[in-house]
Amino acid sequence: MTKEIASDNIEYSGRLSQVGIYFKKFLRMFVYQNDWKVLPIGAIIAALVVFVVGSNMFVTQEGTKMGTFALTCACIWSGFFNSIQVVCRERDIVKREHRSGMHVSSYIVAHMLYQMILCFLQTLVTLLICYIARVQIPGPGIVTPWGVLDFGITILLVIYAADIMALMVSCLVKTTTTAMTVMPFLLIFQLIFSGGFFELGAADFLKVTTISHWGMDSLSTIGRYNEQPMVTLWNTLVSFKDIEVEGTKPLLYALQQIEQNDMRDEFLLWSGQNNMNPSYEAVASNVWPAWLAIVLMIVLFAVVAIIALKLIDRDKR
Repeated sequence: MTKEIASDNIEYSGRLSQVGIYFKKFLRMFVYQNDWKVLPIGAIIAALVVFVVGSNMFVTQEGTKMGTFALTCACIWSGFFNSIQVVCRERDIVKREHRSGMHVSSYIVAHMLYQMILCFLQTLVTLLICYIARVQIPGPGIVTPWGVLDFGITILLVIYAADIMALMVSCLVKTTTTAMTVMPFLLIFQLIFSGGFFELGAADFLKVTTISHWGMDSLSTIGRYNEQPMVTLWNTLVSFKDIEVEGTKPLLYALQQIEQNDMRDEFLLWSGQNNMNPSYEAVASNVWPAWLAIVLMIVLFAVVAIIALKLIDRDKR
C-alpha cells in the first residue's frame, strides 16, 4: 500500500519535485541501508596509497609521478565503489516506478546530487589523510590562491567522474553481479591507458578518454613537477660507480667530487630541469583543460545513464 502511494505521488509530481523525493530517499538509504560504508572504505584505500607513496610526492619528480598515479587510481576506485550497484540493485523498483510516472532524468539527477555529497566527503577525508601523512602540497595555487584548494578540486573531480561512470554502468547492466564483474576491467583500462607509466604506441590517443590521464596531469601540474629534482640519474650513476676503466673508477671519482663540493642537490635539480614535461608546467592553462575534460566526461556519463535507463521498460526479465 505504501509503495502504491509513493508511486502515485511520483506520477503527479514534476521533474524538480521528483528530484527532491528521490534525493531524500537516497539520504535515508545512506543511514538505514549502510551506504555510509563507502566513506571508511574509501578512506582506507586512500590511506594505504598515501602512506606508501606520499612521502616523496611533490618532493621529487619520480615521487610525484608515482604518487599522483597511485592517488588518482585510488580516487577512481573509490568513485567506482560508490555507485556501481546503486541502480541495478533496485532495477525492478525503478522499472515499476518508471511505469507509474517517474522521470528518469529526475532519478539520475537526484543520484548525481547525492553522489556529489559522498564524493565531497571522500575528498575531505583524502585531504585529511594527506595532512596526517605530511604530503607536501605546494602552498601557492595555480588556478586559485591556495594549492590545497587546487589539489582538492582535482581530487573531487576525479572521484566524482569515476562515480558517475559507475552510475552509468549500473544503468546499463541488469544485475549487481555483472556490475561487479565489469568494474575491475574499467579500473584496469584507467591504469593502463593513463599514459603515465606505459608506452601506448599507436593507442596513445586513448589516454585522453581516461579520467586517470587528466587527473595525473592536473595533480602533477599543481604539484609543480617541473620544479622538482630528479633522482633517477644520480641513482643510476651510483649503481655503476665501481666500473673500472683502465684501472680507474671515473664514475666513483666524479660522484665523490660532487658530494665533497656539496653539489649533489644542484646535480639533482639539473637532472630535473632536463626532464621537464611541458604538460606539467605550473600554469593555469595546463590545469583548466584537465578539469574541463573531466567535467565533459561527467556530463557524457550522465547523458548515457539517462538514455540507458529510459529503455528499462524493454527488459524481458
